[in-house]
Amino acid sequence: MNALRFAAGHAAHADWRVALRRALDEATHAAGVAAAHAAGSGEAAEYTLGFCYLSDHFAADAEAILGELQRRLPGVHWVGTVGVGVCATGAEHFDEPALALMLAALPRKHFRVFSGRQPLRADGSDFHPHTALVHADGRTPDLQELLPELAARTAGGYLFGGLTASRGLSVQIADAVFDGGGLSGVAFAAEVGIVSRVTQGCQPIGPRRLVSRAQDNIVVTLDGRPALDCALQDLGMPSDAALEPVAEALADTLVGLHPGEDAELVAPAAFGADMLVRHIVGLDPRAGVVAIAEAVDKGAWLIFCRRDPAAALADLRRAAREIRTELAASARSALGAIYVSCSGRGGPHFGRPAAELEVIRDVLGDVPLAGFFAAGEIAHSRLYGYTGVLSVFAAPRPPGPAAR
Repeated sequence: MNALRFAAGHAAHADWRVALRRALDEATHAAGVAAAHAAGSGEAAEYTLGFCYLSDHFAADAEAILGELQRRLPGVHWVGTVGVGVCATGAEHFDEPALALMLAALPRKHFRVFSGRQPLRADGSDFHPHTALVHADGRTPDLQELLPELAARTAGGYLFGGLTASRGLSVQIADAVFDGGGLSGVAFAAEVGIVSRVTQGCQPIGPRRLVSRAQDNIVVTLDGRPALDCALQDLGMPSDAALEPVAEALADTLVGLHPGEDAELVAPAAFGADMLVRHIVGLDPRAGVVAIAEAVDKGAWLIFCRRDPAAALADLRRAAREIRTELAASARSALGAIYVSCSGRGGPHFGRPAAELEVIRDVLGDVPLAGFFAAGEIAHSRLYGYTGVLSVFAAPRPPGPAAR
């Protein structure tokens, strides 16, 4: 595939028709440049797959938007969903009516759109899924079990994507518009090269602690001590602090969890992709326990942490550099990218608009990119929080000019 055979566009406007026209004009202009380049190189460019992300201001217009896309670009398969914001190359539109589009010229035999209406099969005779972009509704029952099941249907076992984030309709796009739960997206064959990284958005405020007693989502003891005592110590608060300031402090505190099979995977001062970040949802000062938004097993590792904008941007730069290094080592080029970030990281979180997208562009260049700000991020076969998932489509670099 030629490196110009991805094209993207984005726009913000109160009228979805205007926003769609502007985004399509930008994408099709880029597609025209790609077509001219392909003609010069003897390659034919056919755009077959489209990604469409809408801010939730346009959720109620999703069917009309998809219908117009299908009318304007017949033969293109479309996938996408809704977020509280959308992102593009070097830009974001947060909490405003906007949309982001990306077109890809992939061989049709190398991808399959799936949904509840068209489930992904692992044993198809003409298509063998290797990885998948997944959009999901957070209201879906047993979502935490469905993701590993879906990952098991792919040869690579790797999913990337996120949960719909909407204050209205939670719609997904998979060649049709769906509302009411479930998973959808597009699976890719092994021939579609994808390099992906997870970046965390939190910074530890205390040491790594062993869960020595827990029941469901209640952490009873850490390192053999009452869990609440450990939380107060890590927060620098006295053990006899009044309930109200303790509750306020814990409301701004998160926990990082690791199952604990390999203690070396969890450094005391940094998070890796194996760390899950979850809210603290309650406490009982008399029992000295802390409740979190995730079931916890005895023997897991737990670290109290807080969101840290500076650390999050630094870790995103690290993730983008790792992707760039992997591409260089394998003599591949980035064709296009999907970025899914937590809704808690968008807008004013970093002190300026589009801070994350600026970092990605600074490291990877003006790669066509589309994405959204989600209610939870999907990577590997798990659901994350306060993270960014950056996934890049890659292909071998074309040979350079012959040496004279």
